[in-house]
Amino acid sequence: MRLLFLAHRVPFPPDRGDKIRSFHILQYLATRTQVHLVAFVDDEADFDLPAVFTDMLASYTILLREKSQKRAAVEALATGKPVSLTAFASAAMQDAVDRVLPDVSAVYCFSGQMAQYLPVGGSPVVMDFVDVDSAKFAGFADDARCPMRWIMRREARLLGAFECEVAGKVSASLFVSDAEAALFREGGATGRIIAVENGIDSVKFDPAAEFTKLTDSHHPGEGRGPVGEVAVTERGPGSSTSPNWAPASAGGEPLEGLSLIVFTGQMDYRPNIDAVTWFACDILPLVRQRHPAHFAIVGRAPTAAVQALATDIVTVTGAVDDVRGWLAAADVCVAPLKLARGIQNKVLEAMAMARPVVASADAAEGIDHAGTIRVATTAQEFADRICDLLEAPDTAATLGQSARAQVICRYGWDARLAPLDALLGLPA
Repeated sequence: MRLLFLAHRVPFPPDRGDKIRSFHILQYLATRTQVHLVAFVDDEADFDLPAVFTDMLASYTILLREKSQKRAAVEALATGKPVSLTAFASAAMQDAVDRVLPDVSAVYCFSGQMAQYLPVGGSPVVMDFVDVDSAKFAGFADDARCPMRWIMRREARLLGAFECEVAGKVSASLFVSDAEAALFREGGATGRIIAVENGIDSVKFDPAAEFTKLTDSHHPGEGRGPVGEVAVTERGPGSSTSPNWAPASAGGEPLEGLSLIVFTGQMDYRPNIDAVTWFACDILPLVRQRHPAHFAIVGRAPTAAVQALATDIVTVTGAVDDVRGWLAAADVCVAPLKLARGIQNKVLEAMAMARPVVASADAAEGIDHAGTIRVATTAQEFADRICDLLEAPDTAATLGQSARAQVICRYGWDARLAPLDALLGLPA
């Protein structure tokens, strides 16, 4: 059997939510059949794929996605299509797919943007929508003002119709959780709609594993930063060139008595931006009324709005070599997302590292956490849940260990992806 794996973003390195899922699925499939990868990259650095990744592929074609958002919007208005599709529309990509299709017997399509390249009839197709993207845009519309409200509602309506059309044609439509699958059905979609959940590598994300740990030389008490492309090393990152950064000697808060609260994620993604802004501006001040704490925003590509949050009590790291060091150092991990779809990898990673987690209902919804996540809705509830854990370290440690045990029991990748064997006719 030969399989075409279509992806809107090359599944390597697995350093953000969508790429973590697509990488593990691709890796799982490549152990069972020949996989031909056709994908976009939106960062030229991702063209430099290591042999450990390419050696598991029968072939791969990677194309740079260069179309600007402005051009995609103009095309969408001219054609009556959603921007999500015109942004990924490419004659070169269609040619690449057409070259591979005659040599494969099945297609795995990752992300709805790539469904426009699917063949009509013929090979079995599994469509991995991951989340209900149209519902995401509907949520954005609720919080937007005109004209963005009109734009988001248009996107939600057109994309929702496209998603339903695709679901009626493919062999199966996959979603990351039962809640997302149910939401898709409620929107009028038909066909075979099932949940294939995300997993977690609990061997890699293990507090007892070997990884670069933060040291006292880079405790958050040292000041406002760093910001940007920063590598975490045993000596801590070097001084940032950002004007937001200042060493401890320039007035940073003392190290003693500080607790570390950590958020991880891709920091040019709107729900993450909204989450850390809410936390830094509304929740952290309430926490510090009861407990001395520092907030670290850990993730690549922080926008100007995120960088502006950096203060003596808020660190914005930018990209780090190994997020596990930050998770291991955290007294509490938080996921205050007001808009979250499916399963949050950031939450699974924190749980696997045996850290206590306080999350919004939306961020916790897709996870079978068996009560090991503290859930909060308002800023005051978040602050109270966090302070309760900071002020009872034994309770926090027990909660973290229970969270790791739940992850090991429930979220191994092979167990989560086993349904793909029957869907694609692969040997178990």
